[in-house]
Amino acid sequence: MVSVIFYTLVSVIIVSLVSLVGIFSIILKKGNEKPFLLILVGLSAGTLFGDAVLHLLPEVVEQQGFSLAVSLYVLLGIIVFFILEKFIHWNHCHGLPASEQHKGHNHPKHIGSLNLLADALHNFFDGLIIAGSYFVSIPVGVATTVAVILHEVPQEIADFGILLYSGFTKKKALLFNFLSATTAIIGAIIGLFIGASGSFVMIILPFSAGAFLYIAGSNLIPELQKEVSLKESLWQLLALLLGVGIMICLLFL
Repeated sequence: MVSVIFYTLVSVIIVSLVSLVGIFSIILKKGNEKPFLLILVGLSAGTLFGDAVLHLLPEVVEQQGFSLAVSLYVLLGIIVFFILEKFIHWNHCHGLPASEQHKGHNHPKHIGSLNLLADALHNFFDGLIIAGSYFVSIPVGVATTVAVILHEVPQEIADFGILLYSGFTKKKALLFNFLSATTAIIGAIIGLFIGASGSFVMIILPFSAGAFLYIAGSNLIPELQKEVSLKESLWQLLALLLGVGIMICLLFL
């Protein structure tokens, strides 16, 4: 139990710190960030698909079979994250036009506030998911954490852009984005309290699988499909396969 608590808390702290990746979007020259982000999107999609199919669902099926309840919890994960997406104004990959990201005075500031609220809920669920996965095993927890981190990188860069667009200064955007990310720690702590019961683990794993399949399939893959050049498409395919490969390698931990 001590190791579960330790690994869970370290993981969600790292996930929270990922929110500061917005600093790099300032450093990158305008126009250079899109190819880099799309490769990250491919890597993220591969890890999310891989974690759901290779780690989370097999663990549930092994312990209780592929029952109707498992299917319903997978669907619940899809539906919950669909609802969250409606609030978060999902712009994680294509984001807002660069020419508009700094025109906060022309855009209502409540857009940024809504984005922070929805992102806080999203990160809260990430904390629950990470805590639940560590109750299964350390390797499953590590795999889930890696998938969440790689998904958070392009997401947090886009969230940073949305906050700038809505009128936040760069310092305030970084600070508030980080504060919304720390709800993952709250989610993890709650997950640790209720995770001792086997029923929580059997709910959170298929729920997580559904959430990951939804994020990868409805948000990340469509972004990759927008790029039709052969060179960029090959890089994205390699990134996708690398993400899956990482999840396969983690099976041997």
